[in-house]
Amino acid sequence: MSTIGGFLSTARYWPVLLTVAAYLFAVWLQRKTKLTILNPILISALIIIPVLLLTGTSLDAYTKGAEPLSYLLTPATICLGLSLYEQLQRLKNDLPVILIGVVAGTVTSLGTVLGICALFGVGKTVTISMLPKSVTTAIGIALSEQGNGIVALTAAVIVITGLFGNLAGGLLSKLLHIQDPVARGVAYGTASHVIGTSRAITESALTGAVGSLSLAVAGLLTAILFPIVTAWL
Repeated sequence: MSTIGGFLSTARYWPVLLTVAAYLFAVWLQRKTKLTILNPILISALIIIPVLLLTGTSLDAYTKGAEPLSYLLTPATICLGLSLYEQLQRLKNDLPVILIGVVAGTVTSLGTVLGICALFGVGKTVTISMLPKSVTTAIGIALSEQGNGIVALTAAVIVITGLFGNLAGGLLSKLLHIQDPVARGVAYGTASHVIGTSRAITESALTGAVGSLSLAVAGLLTAILFPIVTAWL
């Protein structure tokens, strides 16, 4: 297997092919089974990780080879702004409510992390690493580096948080009787960033637009509050 790993490490674009193939299969599997729990991002990871282990491919080699896909993350996120433009008038009418919801959600997110970490006696470094769990990876990693946190841990909790919001957001909304598309969009965008908002878009154009706005405002607010909170630790 090490020989295969050595060969693949020199194959420039094989990580891109592996990632795309795994994702397309995961999308097909979810559509075929119609099971929400079979999230394409989760299933892709469950396919890619064993392949890397079996072929002896290092994470650095995979990350470097998949850089072309990483470059697409920024424009893909920006494309969420299209739903904002289409629902602009409705968003103007509900803007005060949306902003209040985002502020409440962001403060709750940060407070929850602080409370849980304090309860279990988690150290400062780990706490800082987990604080930006509900923002996009780009913002979260930058904040973690700024606070001397563990970047790998930050990236992991961001992905886990997003997946949880994507998978459980609809169920939790039903259990809590949250039917309003604006309220659901605020919840998705504030609590589970882009991954959650991708689920919001499938519910309705308005929910997706509110989710897009919420994740942007939540990211900005988190960036403002983060140094204040970390200085207090």
